Amino acid sequence: MKKLLSVLMMVCAIFTNAKAEETNDKVLVAYFSATGNTKVVAEKLATAINADLFEIVPEQPYTSEDLNWQNDKSRSSVEMGDKSSRPKIASKINDISQYNIVFVGSPIWWGREPSIMDTFIESYDFADKTVIPFVTSGSSDIGDYGKNLQALAPDAKVLTGKRFSSSVTA
Repeated sequence: MKKLLSVLMMVCAIFTNAKAEETNDKVLVAYFSATGNTKVVAEKLATAINADLFEIVPEQPYTSEDLNWQNDKSRSSVEMGDKSSRPKIASKINDISQYNIVFVGSPIWWGREPSIMDTFIESYDFADKTVIPFVTSGSSDIGDYGKNLQALAPDAKVLTGKRFSSSVTA
């Protein structure tokens, strides 16, 4: 846990230059976590920088069968094979306009962000916000995650972001 916290503090320092309470910036950490790995990072990050936390929960939760990447007919395989797929989200952020900086986290699926992250980004106006991606993965790097988010939120400033191992633990 100490190592994870030090990495998160380094990420915070790089991206925000200060904790949220030391600036005028209101910070949100929004995340989707299919198996709990991204949740660990998101919670530690939000605590470390005194940010609000929002979990992106699918309206239809993913089962283990849905997440079977070896099955071409699994829900996640079908969604990721269709770039226009937009899984519905169960709840919304009441007022995203209050945030200047938004950390956006998820696992990496098929070398990119899960389709539900596209739903999330397209659901809000990120104009003039700084968006900082973070991902968890067993082997994939962050890839085009930031570039993909930038295409979905062209008026935001999307930074490169950071990858964390899927073996990250509390």
